[in-house]
Amino acid sequence: MSIYAGTLAALRPYTQREPIAALFLGISSGFPYAMIGATLTTRLAQEGIDRRTVIAFSLAFLIYNFKVLWAWLVDSVHLPGSTRYGQRVMWMLFAGLLVIAAVINLALVDPSASLQRTAVAAILVGIAGATFDIVIDAYRIESLKPEQLGVGSGMSQYGWRIGSAVAGALALLLASRVGWDYAYMACAAFALPAMITALVLGEPKRRIVLAAPKNPEEWLISIIAPLQEFATRHGAAVILAFVLLHKIGDTLSQLTLRLLLNDLGYSNDEVALYDVGIGFWAYLIGIFIGGVMYTRMGLKHAVLISLVLMGLSNFSFAGLAAYGHSNWGLAGAILFENIASGIGGVTVVAYFSWLCDLRFTAAQFALITAASSVVGRFATVIGAGALIDTFGYVPFYLLTGIAAIPGIVLFLWMMQQKMVPDTRA
Repeated sequence: MSIYAGTLAALRPYTQREPIAALFLGISSGFPYAMIGATLTTRLAQEGIDRRTVIAFSLAFLIYNFKVLWAWLVDSVHLPGSTRYGQRVMWMLFAGLLVIAAVINLALVDPSASLQRTAVAAILVGIAGATFDIVIDAYRIESLKPEQLGVGSGMSQYGWRIGSAVAGALALLLASRVGWDYAYMACAAFALPAMITALVLGEPKRRIVLAAPKNPEEWLISIIAPLQEFATRHGAAVILAFVLLHKIGDTLSQLTLRLLLNDLGYSNDEVALYDVGIGFWAYLIGIFIGGVMYTRMGLKHAVLISLVLMGLSNFSFAGLAAYGHSNWGLAGAILFENIASGIGGVTVVAYFSWLCDLRFTAAQFALITAASSVVGRFATVIGAGALIDTFGYVPFYLLTGIAAIPGIVLFLWMMQQKMVPDTRA
C-alpha cells in the first residue's frame, strides 16, 4: 500500500457521520467548562478578588463530580416528545436550553457587587453543564459503533477543545471590548451544535431503551442497577481506585494555571494567544498522536504512555514559574502540556467508554468521569491556595507532577493482572 493510500485509509474513519457528530457534540460539551473555569478565574482576578477566593470558585467544578447522583434520570425519565423524537434527543434539547439560560444568568451578575450571587450563578452553570455532559456522553457512546470508539473519542476531544478554547478566547477578546456580560451571552450560542446534531442524527441506533419507572420500587431499582452492575464486575474496586487517582496532578495544574499567568504579568491578549491559541493547536496534535498510538499499540500500552506524559507535563509549569515571564517559556510549557493532554484525552476516554454497559450508559459514564477528577478538585479547593502562598509556584507544580505516580503504578498493576483489555481502535 502506498503512503497516499495508507493516509487515506487512516483518515477515512474520521469522515464517517458518527465521528463527525461526536465532533459537534464535543464543541457544546467544552464551552460551559470554559465559562466557569479559566475564563471566570481571569474575570475574578481582574476584579481584584484575592487568590484564595478565586480558587474557592473551583467548587463550581465539583458539580461535575456529583453528576452521577442524577445521571440515572437521563437513562430512566422519558421527557415529553420522547416517543416521537427519542429519549436522548429530547434530553439533549432540554439540557441545552438549561445551559443557555445558566450562562446568560452568569453574564448578568457583577462579581464586584456580590460574590455570593456570582458563586450561585457559577454553580448553576455547573449543574446545567454537568447535565448537558451526561446527555452528550451517552449520546456519543451509543451513536458510535464499537470499532469507532477510538476515533469517536478523538473527534469528541477535538470538539471539546474547539468549544472550550474558542469560547474562552472569544470571552477574553469580547470582555476587553464590550464587557464580560456581552461576552458570556455571546458564548451561550455554543450550546447549539449538540442540539442541532441530535435533531439531525436522531436517536442513537445502539440505544437500549429501559422502561420508565412506574412505582417507588422501580425508581429505586433504576438508581441502584447501574452502580450494582459496575460494582459486581471483576476488579471493580481497583478500576475505581485508578479512576480516582490518575488525574490528581493534572487537575491541580489546570485549575491554577491562570493564577500563575496572572501573577507573572501576562496580559489577556498574551493568554489568548499562548494558552488558548497555541494550546488549542497543540491539543489537536496530541489527539492525532493519541489516535495513532491507540491503533498501533492497543489500549493498555497507549493509556500507560499517556499517563506518564501527562505527569511529566506538569514539570514544565514549574520551569515556567522558576524562570518568570517568558513568552517562549509559556509557549513551550503549553505545547508540552496540551499534547500530553490530547493523547490522554483519546486513550483514557476510549477506555472509559469501553467500560460502559449500554443499558446504563449515562449513569456509568457519569460515575467514571465524575470520579476521575474529584480528588484533584477537592485538593485544589482545600489546599492549592495555601500551598502556593506558603511554598510558591515552583514546589507546587513539582508536587503536581509527583502526584501522577500512584495512578501510573496502579495501572501497571492492572495490566499485569490482565484487568485492562488489549483491544485495537
